[in-house]
Amino acid sequence: MSTALPLSLPPKYRMEARMNKTIEGILPEDIGRIQNQLLEWYAGNKRDLPWRHTSDPYHILVSEVMLQQTQVRTVIPYYQDFLSRFPSVSHLAEATLQDVLKAWEGLGYYARARNLHWAARMMMTDHGGRVPEDGASIQHLPGIGDYIAAAVLSIAFGQARAVVDGNVKRVLARLFCMALPVNATPAHKLFQAAASTILDERNPGDFNQAMMELGALICRPDGPECSRCPVRGICRALLTGTTDVYPRREERKAVPVHHVSVGIVWRGNRVLITRRKTEGLLGGLWEFPGGKVKELEDAEAACIRELKEETNIVVEVTGHISRVNHAYTHFKIVMDVFCCRYLSGRIKLAGPTAHRWITLQEIDNYPFPKANHKFFKALFNYAEGAVCSDS
Repeated sequence: MSTALPLSLPPKYRMEARMNKTIEGILPEDIGRIQNQLLEWYAGNKRDLPWRHTSDPYHILVSEVMLQQTQVRTVIPYYQDFLSRFPSVSHLAEATLQDVLKAWEGLGYYARARNLHWAARMMMTDHGGRVPEDGASIQHLPGIGDYIAAAVLSIAFGQARAVVDGNVKRVLARLFCMALPVNATPAHKLFQAAASTILDERNPGDFNQAMMELGALICRPDGPECSRCPVRGICRALLTGTTDVYPRREERKAVPVHHVSVGIVWRGNRVLITRRKTEGLLGGLWEFPGGKVKELEDAEAACIRELKEETNIVVEVTGHISRVNHAYTHFKIVMDVFCCRYLSGRIKLAGPTAHRWITLQEIDNYPFPKANHKFFKALFNYAEGAVCSDS
C-alpha cells in the first residue's frame, strides 16, 4: 500500500496532507472489513434504480452522464425516456442534435447532451458502434473524464477503477478524517488514492456503487445516520466524535447575479425565437431573444436595445409578462420578460445561428432552456388576456 503524496500538490496542501496522513496506518484487515461490510450492506439496501437492471455499457454510459451534477430522482424519467427514443449507440448517432436536446430539455447542463451525441457518432465510426473497453479510448470520447470512465469501465466491464464523486469524497473524508477540503482541486488526487486503496478489485462495479450509495443514503452532508452505517466500527470521524467536522470545504466567492431582459416579439399571431450557438452555455437550444441589462439602464430599454443588436429589428414594448429567477452553476439571473410588438426591420442575426416565427402552440416542438420554461405559463395567460400582437 502506498501513501506517497503527489508531488504536484501546492506546498500548503502537502503540509495539510502530512498532518492528515490521509489513510496512513490503516491495516489490510481493516480494508477487508470495509470491502466485505460495505458490499454486504449494498446487496441488502441498494435502491432499485433502472440502470442497475442492465449490463449494456451504452445504457450505463447514458445513466452516468445524466447523473453528473443531477439528483437520482430527477434523472430516472429522463433516462427511461431517452433510451426509449435512442435505445442504442446507432440510434443516438443517427438522431439530429435538436432531437437529442429536446429529449434532454429540462435536465440542464446541455453540454452533456451535445457531447453524448458527438460521442455516439465517434463510437459508430471508430469503435464499431460499441462503448470502448479501454481507458484511453473511452476518455478520448467528448465529455468523458476520469469519473465517468471509471464508473462505466468498473460497472459495465468489471475493471478495477475507483470512482470518486461528491458522495465518495464525503465518505472518505469521514472514514479517514481527511483534512483537505473536498472542493480543492489539488486534493482530488489524494481522494482518488484513498478510493483506489480500499477498492475491492474482485467486484469493483458493486463496490463503487456501494460507496456512492453509502454517501447518498447514510453518510449524508447533514445528519449522517451513523448508527446504520456498515463501516461505523472503522470510521475515524465517528470514533473521534468529529463527523460534523468532515468533510471540510473551501469557501467560495459569492455567486454573481445578472439582470436579463427578454422580449416576446409578436408579428401577427407568431412570435420570434432564436437558436443559440452550438458551443457554450445552453448551446443549440432555442430561446426568446434578449440579453443583459446594462448599469443604469432600465429593463424595458434593455429589451429594445438587445433585440435591435441581436436581430436587427425595431420593437415597441407593450407590457410586462413575468419576472423569473434562475440559478446556473456559477451565476444567477433575474429575468424580466416583456411583450413586444414588431415595428420594422429585416432579421439579421448577430450571435444566434437561426430564427423562427412560430405560434405559441408550436413551442413544444423546440428545446428551450429551463429559465424560459419558467415563464411559459405566464406567457400563455398573458397572450389570452391581452393584445400582444400587431393584428
